[in-house]
Amino acid sequence: MIRKAGSYATEVREAMKGGPGAVTMEHYFKKDEFGGTHARVCSKLIIPPGAGIGFHEHVTEDEVYVVLKGRGEVNDNGTIAEIGPGDSVLTGKGAGHCVKCIGNETLEILALVVTY
Repeated sequence: MIRKAGSYATEVREAMKGGPGAVTMEHYFKKDEFGGTHARVCSKLIIPPGAGIGFHEHVTEDEVYVVLKGRGEVNDNGTIAEIGPGDSVLTGKGAGHCVKCIGNETLEILALVVTY
């Protein structure tokens, strides 16, 4: 399946997982398009300055973030770090995380969630 840029399903989530502001999700592919049961999210997260995703746990899944653009601060199960383009974060089963945009430009992250 090929999906061209600009044709992604988009949704805006206010206070995502209790975080500040609104986060836009551009879904590269939705869960029902994968043909299996393990991939749950494959999206670009667009987080404006000051906005973020609140702390949440991944009980039966892993989530990978790959930073495409901007600067952020991530709390990965208690480890706090600044992240920027090319950085990646793996939050594994049983761990939690949150992220916020700390720069003056939008933070863009590729997010992939895989369930067990």
